[in-house]
Amino acid sequence: MDYLLSANRARSLVKYKLPCALLAVFLWGALLTQGVSAQADSEPKTSGVDSAGKLDVGNSVRQQGEIFESQKQWGEALALYQNALKANPDDRTLQLKQAFARIHFDLDRRYADTSFIKTIKSTDANTSMNVYAEVLLKIQSYYVDDPNWANIVNYGLTSLKVAMQSDGFRQINLPTVSKESALEFYLQAEQRLSNVAVRSRNDAFTVARETASFLNQQCGMSSQAVMYEFVCGAISALDPYSAFMSSNQYSETMSQIEGNFVGLGVELRTQAEYLEIVSVISKGPAGMGGILQGDRIVAVDNQLVSEIGSNRAADMMRGLEGSQILISLDRGNGIKTLRLERRRVDIPSVDQVGLVDNVSGVGYIKLTNFQKTTAADFDAALWKLHAQGMRSLIVDVRGNPGGLLSASVEVADRFVRKGVIVSTKGRNPMEDFVHRANLSGTWDVPLVVLVDENSASASEIFAAAIRDNKRGTIVGNQSYGKGSVQGIFPLNVSGGGVRLTTAKFYSPTGQAISRVGVKADIVIQEVMRPGETTDSREDTGLRIGIKTAQQKIVDRNAALQSQASSVGG
Repeated sequence: MDYLLSANRARSLVKYKLPCALLAVFLWGALLTQGVSAQADSEPKTSGVDSAGKLDVGNSVRQQGEIFESQKQWGEALALYQNALKANPDDRTLQLKQAFARIHFDLDRRYADTSFIKTIKSTDANTSMNVYAEVLLKIQSYYVDDPNWANIVNYGLTSLKVAMQSDGFRQINLPTVSKESALEFYLQAEQRLSNVAVRSRNDAFTVARETASFLNQQCGMSSQAVMYEFVCGAISALDPYSAFMSSNQYSETMSQIEGNFVGLGVELRTQAEYLEIVSVISKGPAGMGGILQGDRIVAVDNQLVSEIGSNRAADMMRGLEGSQILISLDRGNGIKTLRLERRRVDIPSVDQVGLVDNVSGVGYIKLTNFQKTTAADFDAALWKLHAQGMRSLIVDVRGNPGGLLSASVEVADRFVRKGVIVSTKGRNPMEDFVHRANLSGTWDVPLVVLVDENSASASEIFAAAIRDNKRGTIVGNQSYGKGSVQGIFPLNVSGGGVRLTTAKFYSPTGQAISRVGVKADIVIQEVMRPGETTDSREDTGLRIGIKTAQQKIVDRNAALQSQASSVGG
């Protein structure tokens, strides 16, 4: 699935790819570059998520963030702030910047999603209030930490304020109301609630209901439009990994868990005027139709991306199985238009399999994600390499953003003979669990695991299990450091769902992964040589991984000879 080119990249297999599952560990967000106004008058002053103040992380981050915001590139701004927070996790200003960027980003994404807009238009006031009540109950029941109800309401109000200042939101929900008037209506609603104390789930619900009722009376805005901003704000208040999902996003998420989806078979990164093809599944419609990595989609069904917006264009690439779509590509030598048919595409979990050193018998498996099919695909790869004479193995989880917790446990169980693989702990006792090795037959082959800064979640569970159980050598750079588990919960009345952080996970020795990651036994330092490009540079991590695997074969042979000598003696 990420599919990762980087932890901050927007991806899509024409879908916005998110590693996720019923019990899943997620990389925090597939980011889609987009934006609304970054003007100060749209920033919240009373909600606790305003962006006042100066960043304390250097001029470069501050200046770049201001550029992204002024250009309405909220996805890029969000990625920037999150990366800065990895190095400065307790920086309050950064936290506020990230929170505010996410509210803008999520708003743009919602209103580029046809299924969400359909929900707003087809849902009545009572149903939308029931959705909010259901979300609050799920937060109270399952979220990993005790909910801060006042903060949840503050985020809901902030989300509503940003929305009412957004042209896209007003076009659908307040078509006759100016930006200035919308702000005045919002401030009136906020003033009415200024002395309300929010201490419980019921208090949070009451504030949202009263706000919706007031705005409906004053400016005619539908209660459902208001309530869904409170829904999305509530989820945003929790952490970067929790999220609201429209019906489209929920369906795509469940398809990813199964390892397939309906689409074109490409991963996308959105830009202001085009969609960039990040990667292509060779057997998908796009791959079979001639689309290549690096292509730029400039129009979808004869509508220019620069005019309709990149998120809207990406949303248009979704569709029913068997339906057709026109894609216009710019490769620098003129526009090429292709007609493709959407169909079901299998997502490869095991991307590459083979011997990388035939003489020594060093096998190699590249894992791109962890999904329901991963264990079976991994077993098939192992037996293929065994037939080719594998004597040691490299498992590459570089750039792997995670996926199913259960799948990562199953893969680790192929190598760990006994003991703990990972443990989880949540506020709800049902989330407390110790996953142990229980597979009767394990592979005793010497093992090397390649990791990098974009190996996250389930990848880190696998790598930590191998490291802590002294089952192999970790080569590369310190991993991402995402140590939480998310659960996917369908919403009973809207067709969508929510992703909530339900637990934190710990390595076999009890070490927290969050903010720390998995440290490599052998650290790789890659320096770009003069004239060298990213595409042409040597894969230093793989080269050192091969040397490490070769040495493991030598060490094992020496150990076996020593044992034989001892027995003979």
